[in-house]
Order: sequence, then structure tokens, then C-alpha cells
Amino acid sequence: MSGPPVMGRTLAVALTGLHGHLVEVEADIGQSLPGFVLLGLPDQSLQESRDRIKAAARNSGLPLTRRHLTVNLVPAALHKRGPGFDLAIVMAAYAADRRVRGTEGPVFLAELGLDGRLRHAPGVLPCVMAAVAAGHPEVVVAEESCAEASLVPGARVRGFRSLHEVIVAFDGTPDAPLASALADQAPGPGQGPSPDAAEDPGPVPDLAEVAGQFEARFALEVAAAGGHHLLLEGSPGAGKTMLAERLPSILPPLDDRTALEATAVRSLTGQSQSTARLIRQAPFQAPHHSASMAALVGGGTGLARPGAASLAHGGVLFLDEASNGKCTSLSKEVTDDDEDEAAWRERAAGSGDAGGGLPGVQSDGAEHAGRGHAADLSVSAAVEVSQGQGGCDRASAS
Repeated sequence: MSGPPVMGRTLAVALTGLHGHLVEVEADIGQSLPGFVLLGLPDQSLQESRDRIKAAARNSGLPLTRRHLTVNLVPAALHKRGPGFDLAIVMAAYAADRRVRGTEGPVFLAELGLDGRLRHAPGVLPCVMAAVAAGHPEVVVAEESCAEASLVPGARVRGFRSLHEVIVAFDGTPDAPLASALADQAPGPGQGPSPDAAEDPGPVPDLAEVAGQFEARFALEVAAAGGHHLLLEGSPGAGKTMLAERLPSILPPLDDRTALEATAVRSLTGQSQSTARLIRQAPFQAPHHSASMAALVGGGTGLARPGAASLAHGGVLFLDEASNGKCTSLSKEVTDDDEDEAAWRERAAGSGDAGGGLPGVQSDGAEHAGRGHAADLSVSAAVEVSQGQGGCDRASAS
């Protein structure tokens, strides 16, 4: 594949919170002094990809051009963050130098190691969801991301262990000696970890284990059946926390859409093993009463990380000591006027909705758990958990 350079194009996905935006990666080779320019509002980790890509390409047996390389990420006004653009950039550079073919259709989502290996990039699941929704079902990911990417209906996933494997798959010809060495380290494309090998969350505490507290147990059943918030009040040791922890055991399994959304939120944490299969059990999140607002609703510099409200999507958010002033971040923020609601829901670094744009779970009161929207803080039901006499009415776990 020789001839004059052309405009190389590939596709990637940029995340804003949980929402993905399709990004076109353009590569152009000029006749000026050697260099590598990256345009399109990349963050610091993406700026550093230039050195990662050069080393990975060299160690994969197909070095980048020695002429002036300009890479543009379109749309230019959208901030791009993270190392998940590495594979798309290097393939666009190869396409501009006529070293590979057929790169304009697939979406490339992987980080590169200096030795040319493909690594898992956080947020693969929401990226694939955005790619499929935009009409690009074919995605190329690292082998360890295959199980997560395959969760999206309609996605055609191709997993590889190294950049050398990707070059060969797209009709490239890496240098033979180095290609053999890399083949020994990363033998062939695979399907990644099996969903059956994913981390098992373990058994959920069962409400059937609770002896006594018939009124409180009935209140939990009503809240679970109707999707209501629940306020539990009582003296210390009465069993309020134990009852709240067992609310997920009587919630129905998450439907396909909610399970995909909950798993996508978990994907943003970068834990590929925890997203190798859909989350079907209603999640349970119990942040400490001294947790900051960023820990509750999410935040962070650059790529926002989900908070407890987002991680509890489709399940239970349990806020202990919320009504007695100990939950300082909540007691201040939720008493503001309505016009300030958008301020506390705004994530750090302008990443959008506190709940990731998804209906989540909130609570209000001493201990309050239930289903609802992440910004809906009204109390739908209240029940007093009594201490009991002689252990008959006192909540306990058998």
C-alpha cells in the first residue's frame, strides 16, 4: 500500500458524564518539519497520548511517519478526555500514510501501552451504547473489554490484545521480527473474560431473616411494591439499618434497560470485572453520613466519577442520620430554594445531571430508602421502628 498520503479517518466516542458523543478522528501528513500535533480540545492525558502512540507503534513493528502529522478530533468544540482515543488516533495516522485500510467504519475504543498492548479504557459500555445509537455497531476494543462491550444489543465487537493484531486485521504489514516477538506476548484476538468469570456480588441480605418488626417489614413491602420513599425512625439498635439493607431482597430484578443503564454507570468507575455482565440485582448504596456532596452526587476533575446517587440507580440509596444534622452535605443542599436545585445537581467540571440523566434513588430523614428520581427528596411513607420488649417485637436477624 504505497502512494501519496491521504486523509485518514477513524471514529471514537467522547463521554460527558454518562452521555457519549461520536468523534471523528482526522489525520493528515504534511511536508513540513517532523512533528505530531493534536487538535480538538484534548485534556492532559490525551495530550500525552502522542508519546504513548509513538512508542506503541514502534514496538508493534510499524512506526509512525517521520513527516509532520496533524490529528484533529471533530467536533472541535467538545472537550475530549481520557486515554480511550489512543487506538483511534494511531489507526487514523496509519490510514493517512496508506499503511492500513477499512478504518472509516468501526469505532476504536482502547488505550495503548508502550509495548503495543491494548488496555481497557473506563466507560467502554456507555461508549458502545452511543456508537450503536449513532448507527455504528462495529467496535474494536481491547480483549479485556469484550465482555463489557458485548452487553449492548446490536453491537458487533472485535477484541484484540495488541496493536500488532489490529494492524494485521486491517491489512497492515508490520515488520516480521518484532511482530513475532509481540505474537508470543499477546497471541491473537480473543473474546476477553467470560461473563461467567465476572466478580459475583454475593448473596443479598434477605428480609425473611428478620424476626419481629411486622409493621416495619410491611412498610418495606409497600415501598418496594409502589416505588415509594421510606423513612425509618427509631432508637439506636432498633434495627433500622438492618431493615434498609434487606430492602433490595424484595425488589424485582432490573429490566433490560435499567440493568444496562446501571451497568453503564458502574463502567465509568473503570472496574472492567464488575461490568462483565449486566447488573440484575437492585443495587444498594449506603454512603457515610459525613460524605461530601461530590461523593453523593458525583464529581471530579475532567472525567466525572459517579457518586452514590448514580451508583444506586434502579435500587436503594440509604442515607443514615440524614435528619439530625449529621449528614452535613445533604442537610445544607436540599434546603436551598428551588432555583438552586440545578447548582447542587451539577457535577464538578460541568459534567451534567447528578444522576447521570437517569432516574435514581434518594432519601430524606434519619434513615430513608426507596425508589424514585435522584432529585426527588419527598417522604412518601414513614414508620417507627420500635425497640420492643423481651426481644419479641425487636428486629433481629436469624
